[in-house]
Amino acid sequence: MHKLRFGVIGTNFITDWILKGAAQDPRFELTAVYSRSQETASRFAETYNITRTFTSLEEMASCADIDAVYIASPNALHASQSILMMQHGKHVLCEKPLASTAEEAKRMTEVARTNGVVLMEAMKTTLTPHFRTVLDHLPRIGKVRQYVASFCQYSSRYDRYKAGELINAFNPQLSSGALLDVGIYTLYPLVVMYGKPLRIKASATLLDAGVDGAGTVILDYEGLTATLIYSKISDAYLPTEIRGEEGTLTIDRINSIQSVHFKPRKFSGSGIGPSSEAELLSSPAAFDEHYYELKEFMDLIQNGMQESAINSWKNSITTLEIMDEIRRQIGVTYPADRS
Repeated sequence: MHKLRFGVIGTNFITDWILKGAAQDPRFELTAVYSRSQETASRFAETYNITRTFTSLEEMASCADIDAVYIASPNALHASQSILMMQHGKHVLCEKPLASTAEEAKRMTEVARTNGVVLMEAMKTTLTPHFRTVLDHLPRIGKVRQYVASFCQYSSRYDRYKAGELINAFNPQLSSGALLDVGIYTLYPLVVMYGKPLRIKASATLLDAGVDGAGTVILDYEGLTATLIYSKISDAYLPTEIRGEEGTLTIDRINSIQSVHFKPRKFSGSGIGPSSEAELLSSPAAFDEHYYELKEFMDLIQNGMQESAINSWKNSITTLEIMDEIRRQIGVTYPADRS
């Protein structure tokens, strides 16, 4: 079994989650960590028994003992850090969103192609067995007419923002805001299934910092309307539904799918959430939900492929093109828009 030596950029809770899933694949070997602070890097290295720490991205990129890098830095840094690593022959698993804009993502894919390395967006949901269940059972609901997805979660950092602290999660200089943080979970699966829409109509609640706190988007396809609802300033508990002429697929949580139900058109239940009469299609996953994106990424490396068929370069770029248009309509701009 060939081990793959990983470095990580970013030491926040998302990295902890990823490493929990990675630990379930024996091919994964964590060998290095980068942080701007040596103290932070050393503390993280001690926690995970990492042998190498870096406070210089250039030194990390030049290290011969690293095969691949997982990037979980602020959104605004995804493109530049990924490009640097790929130019030094490192495979890159980059946290969602892949970049701040579609143009950045296009440059990233060109660098990946030129250097013969894997580049993949770490969108976990679409690589899980539960999402595969959704794709497998789509034909059962007949002609699809509506896709309604919701992910609204009051940010653990929002109280600090309201107290006057401009933190990363609400800083437009770092390409932050609700759309790129939580809204993308409602959008990416839609793009995987149906691609680019014909029309986009967006509205949002803007915060004083210049980012969106919440939003609603309507996307029109041929014969299909998709509605996306997302927020970092309020909670919601709605499932996601894909509604067809012959039935409906109900997904409990679009950001972290745990169950998928099928309801036929003549379903006799209340219609509100799953019931004993709805058919449960999913079964408990065998691994942590983050395991599957690491498995996909490492499979690509070991099979000599450069991009995922699901989290493909096209899907990542299309998602960003849609989000670029949403931001244009709601009036959210990033420094990357001017580059």
